[in-house]
Amino acid sequence: MAISIIPFEKQYSKDFYDLNIEWLQTYFYVEPFDEEVLSKPEHYIIDKGGHIFFAKLDNDVVGTVALMPTKTEGVFELTKMAVSPNHRGYKIGQQLMQHCIDFAKHNHLKGLMLYSNTLLENAIYIYRKYGFIEIPVETNSPYKRSNIKMELMF
Repeated sequence: MAISIIPFEKQYSKDFYDLNIEWLQTYFYVEPFDEEVLSKPEHYIIDKGGHIFFAKLDNDVVGTVALMPTKTEGVFELTKMAVSPNHRGYKIGQQLMQHCIDFAKHNHLKGLMLYSNTLLENAIYIYRKYGFIEIPVETNSPYKRSNIKMELMF
């Protein structure tokens, strides 16, 4: 399966929204913060110095991930990772993860951090596989559903 990973283009905004809404509705629920960010990815991610990447198979977008700047200089939040239900199990999430790590290192970032939930066992497995370690979740976490926070420092 030849996956190409491409940067954000406005034409893929609906794919970003749809892929993320699908997994949120499947496993949790869509929080107001999710709806706002997913509806306006340019405003909340790109315009703030963040990045969105898409995994494409032929002409179809089958996955996505975003890197958002945090308050800590040089540390970006890895967020909004989603793979189409029909394409799960093909290591597309791992390709997106590796792309983000390579991108971060190439751009001399200090590290990546993420919020997740331990119900997402496959995702947590991938994060650990790539070297992320668990750190305490702050009491004012931006996501009500998150019960685990992880980081990968370079």
